[in-house]
Amino acid sequence: MAASLTAPLQVYSAAQTAALLPFPALIDALAQTMRDYEAGAIHSPERMVVPFDSAVLLSMPAVAADLVAHKLITVQPANSARALPAIHGLVTAFDSVTGIPLFVLDGPEVTGRRTAAVSMLGLRTLGPSQVRDVLLYGTGTQARYHLQALADCYPGCTVHIKARELAEAQAFCAEHAQLPLQLLAVDQTLPDTMDAVITVTTSLQAIYDLPALAGRLVIGVGAFRPEMAEIGPNTLAGSVLYADDIVGAPHEAGDLIQAGVDWAQVRSLASALDQAADHTRPIVFKSVGTAAWDLAACRLARQLLQNSPVT
Repeated sequence: MAASLTAPLQVYSAAQTAALLPFPALIDALAQTMRDYEAGAIHSPERMVVPFDSAVLLSMPAVAADLVAHKLITVQPANSARALPAIHGLVTAFDSVTGIPLFVLDGPEVTGRRTAAVSMLGLRTLGPSQVRDVLLYGTGTQARYHLQALADCYPGCTVHIKARELAEAQAFCAEHAQLPLQLLAVDQTLPDTMDAVITVTTSLQAIYDLPALAGRLVIGVGAFRPEMAEIGPNTLAGSVLYADDIVGAPHEAGDLIQAGVDWAQVRSLASALDQAADHTRPIVFKSVGTAAWDLAACRLARQLLQNSPVT
């Protein structure tokens, strides 16, 4: 996509952003970006947090030889009383050679889709060869993105939905009944057929702590602050541990922090992309995110816009 100093900067809506980030292609883009990040070809500094009023502004840049991405997000918890979303934001892509801005994507849509795509890359890389049965903890925004990603990548599989209340899980299943998945709400008794467990909650205490089991990949997404936890020490202690960002994980991966894991033993997902993981051992994959994954989304969007502009 050509850009000039006089051309208007194209800003894409949430729906347009989603169309630019189809899950299968986004997963592949993330895999290559993770390799680049691991090799030091992407610079992604720690995010800047600036408080204002009762909210915070988050600034998250990432720089590579081909592209610069900058995500700017506001998080305003008080918006619930205003019947407004708590999170708003933009992801701006710049050409690395000229510095010219190329386009702007919807920030929450980028975050939602790339986070779910990272989980799917973890499932593809660290999980069993065939995924037939998944347990999904949570019914919030990230649960919706993960469910759509599972539908796109593993159509026909069974997804058990676990929530704080059975009625909440049942309502979530009914809301997404059109997806090509078999959705089942579960209460206290968990199925023993699970190929993978994905937790996408804001829990402050472990919600999954079953004994580690080879052939069942556990993916933790929701515990993104030190005081949070979704996966318990019983599961973690018996598992090989992977993280998407081993630089950020020691500061953000609450369940691993609380379990006191040996960070020297935590492996990067990138390391397993070209050297297969040992699937005879239980595996836990912790996703914490980084601006580099937003850059992966911008790379894919740029590629698709060059081939076919979105209107």
